[in-house]
Amino acid sequence: MMLKKILKWIPSIFIASCSFYLSSQEHLEHMPSFWNADKVVHFFCYSGFCFFTAFACNIKSYKKVWLPLLIISLWGISDEIHQSFVPGRSASVFDWMADTLGALLGALVYVKFVSLVSNWLKAKH
Repeated sequence: MMLKKILKWIPSIFIASCSFYLSSQEHLEHMPSFWNADKVVHFFCYSGFCFFTAFACNIKSYKKVWLPLLIISLWGISDEIHQSFVPGRSASVFDWMADTLGALLGALVYVKFVSLVSNWLKAKH
């Protein structure tokens, strides 16, 4: 049972590790070049990050999305602080806002997904 709880965190830990690695780079290649592309990338990456964190936290209702949202929003703050120490990078409150809004979407999508799967399984039986 404990192993199952630990294993549920693997996707979030993997994403956090990738995030830390990418934040440590002076320059990121292969980024889209449209206006505010970095905000879009932040939004969708943190959306997936929070989706898997909601999974790890076993969130099943909209009332509980605050927990993974808080975790990921705090990670976003720490990520921006970390970037402020990387040459060629800087901290941005707008990146953090994109992180947090993306996290909210990810948590809400996860709860909706769990609800749909639960209803589908009930209907099958």
